[in-house]
Amino acid sequence: MTAKVTIYHNPKCSTSRQVLETIRAHGHEPEIVPYLETGWSGPLLRRLLKTAGASPRDFLRAKEPLARDLGLTAEGAKPAAIVAAMLAHPILVERPIVETGKGVRLCRPAEKVLDIL
Repeated sequence: MTAKVTIYHNPKCSTSRQVLETIRAHGHEPEIVPYLETGWSGPLLRRLLKTAGASPRDFLRAKEPLARDLGLTAEGAKPAAIVAAMLAHPILVERPIVETGKGVRLCRPAEKVLDIL
């Protein structure tokens, strides 16, 4: 039996698809969370950030025009404002995020998933 693996996945993203393939190639069938459809809860997003040892800015999809439009890429953007925007607009969360018993990683580049499989 393999350990539980969860991928917060965007099927339109080539990196996310590559990470999913890597997880499966290593013998895991992950729980796939289509976060653009399901959205995020505050407790879940905060737990993933904490477990990853990451700041909200680390998980921000800064290339998304909405991030700039909302002022989230500015030097003085507050972490709470970034999290609130991520909760309101799931597209602002970078992908893919993978969670296993070994931790949480934002898997960019895709090879980062190997650290926690």
